[in-house]
Amino acid sequence: MPKRSERSQQSESERPDAVGELRPQPDPFADCTQLSDPRALRAYAHPTRMELVGLLRREGPLTATRAAELTGESVASCSYHLRMLAKYDLVEEAEGGRGREKPWRATAQFTGWPEYSDDPDVAEASAALNVALAENYFTKMTHALEQRAALPRAWQQAEQYGDVSLYLTAEELTELGEQVMELLSPYAARLQDPGSRPAEARLVSFLRVAFVRHIETRSGSASRAGGDGTGDGETSVGGKPTAGGGTAIAGGSSADAPAVTEVPAPGEGGVS
Repeated sequence: MPKRSERSQQSESERPDAVGELRPQPDPFADCTQLSDPRALRAYAHPTRMELVGLLRREGPLTATRAAELTGESVASCSYHLRMLAKYDLVEEAEGGRGREKPWRATAQFTGWPEYSDDPDVAEASAALNVALAENYFTKMTHALEQRAALPRAWQQAEQYGDVSLYLTAEELTELGEQVMELLSPYAARLQDPGSRPAEARLVSFLRVAFVRHIETRSGSASRAGGDGTGDGETSVGGKPTAGGGTAIAGGSSADAPAVTEVPAPGEGGVS
């Protein structure tokens, strides 16, 4: 029987400190629960459960009662989903309280699952989780766009919505992903260190999405890889150039309510 989940080991990399000297720094993405059991993957592919895990990562230990207040779910619903998450080691009981007043905490800052598996059950469950996560991203990004007008001008100009189509090999795409992770790493470290956050910092969801374009036939003609009529040529979104298929790239895993800023760990198929 496959393991329900396992924790990644903390790793270190060298980064400049305040005076510019290279010193070993813990990898913030190493705090990751790896899901490999199809049952765990299916259990996690639920919007309320993803929201609860993200909430615990952001807010710290919470009771089912407090989680219900923050999510709008019933106490009974939150209690049930928290127990299901605990079954697959995504959350655990914290000290203090009893019954529905006992606090729960997340077991890790990130969750990963296979990007490829020869096991058809694992592959199917991973694919279903990816779809659920994409739907979650869309809901949260739509909410962010609806609230965008209320943001100060500086934040509206800083937000990014755009895309670009690239011709890459699998190796180049992997390398590009690793480079992006390296750029994000210093900022991801702030998730667990509130004291390192600038006073004006806000929680930002940063989506990492890159996928192979599939040629489709539309109205009797084949679309080109790199453009499908929704974003060919360059356009401007928020003052920034964009080109390609029109896929919005920004938003995130859990801006205001739903899950945490979840960034895939290097080499993982997905993270939520």
